[in-house]
Amino acid sequence: MRLIVLRVAFVLAAAGIATLLIRLAHTPTIGAAAWSGTPWLIFFGTMAVAGAVIAVDVLIPNKPIDVISGVYFGLLVGVMLTYILTIVVEPLYQYATVGEDTFVRAAVQLLLGMALCYLCISVLLQTKDDFRFIIPYVEFAKEVKGLRPYVLDTSVIIDGRIADLVETNIVDTQIVMPRFVLAELQGIADSSDKLRRSRGRRGLDILNRLRSSTHVDLKIHDQEFPEMAGQPVDMKLVLLAKHLEGKIITGDFNLNKVAKIHNVPVINLNDIANALKPVFLPGEALDVRIVKAGEEVGQGVGYLDDGTMIGGEGAREQTGKIIKVAVTSVLQTSAGRMIFGRYAP
Repeated sequence: MRLIVLRVAFVLAAAGIATLLIRLAHTPTIGAAAWSGTPWLIFFGTMAVAGAVIAVDVLIPNKPIDVISGVYFGLLVGVMLTYILTIVVEPLYQYATVGEDTFVRAAVQLLLGMALCYLCISVLLQTKDDFRFIIPYVEFAKEVKGLRPYVLDTSVIIDGRIADLVETNIVDTQIVMPRFVLAELQGIADSSDKLRRSRGRRGLDILNRLRSSTHVDLKIHDQEFPEMAGQPVDMKLVLLAKHLEGKIITGDFNLNKVAKIHNVPVINLNDIANALKPVFLPGEALDVRIVKAGEEVGQGVGYLDDGTMIGGEGAREQTGKIIKVAVTSVLQTSAGRMIFGRYAP
């Protein structure tokens, strides 16, 4: 919408400049006979230049910010040098013929100023999220919330725990939702399989919850880079996180391994959940309901409220009862935490 407003304003500015040039051409002290008889040529010529500038801007939507930054600095140095040289040679213009030469100079300066101002504003609007360039001792970068943005994976959105995590105010940086992940989520929600369709719709509900939350800065990232073409979603996530210098939030074990191979930081929600589970020391007594028999002889198995499995030696006969189990050892695995104990009557 901002680009449309900018382009309309640019066309109006071009029409105003064309009108000014026509008035200059008909001014007795400035205008030249060669130009005073062609007002429509001046008007349509100015509008043609404006149209060509907009066409170039539209046909080249992806503009590399590093190249553009170099062009901007080159333009800055060029304008400064031009201004200095103009001051130096200004006395020579006293002997120039006043008229057509003056009109041509004014026309060129106005048209160049009009075109360059539009292109600079347009490029800055379209690349504001990638705006980053460095000059000696000074760095200009986009202002984002927090240090590194978090890039969401499809699995972590479907999981749903990210919404609860955000509500705790522990996330103090921007969360990025890639457009290709959203497209994958929509495809799951439209699946013919009932279970996949339910998972996809749950993910969309979680995403809407994140967007309406005041505790997080959620942004939908639309831009894709040439190196992402033809890559699977997991690889696109890794490349995007590397480009944004961010971290991936996921619950997918395989994506976790791929990201670490590419030196991209990963936050695994399963690791966070395991780290937040209560710590039990050998000798502590726990109250647990035995729900089934274990694999070992005489062993009974129960679960805590957070899903942690407890194996009680000598508790098989107590199935269906709440008993006390004395902790003997704790085993931490990638699948979660397992506690082993002995039935203490």
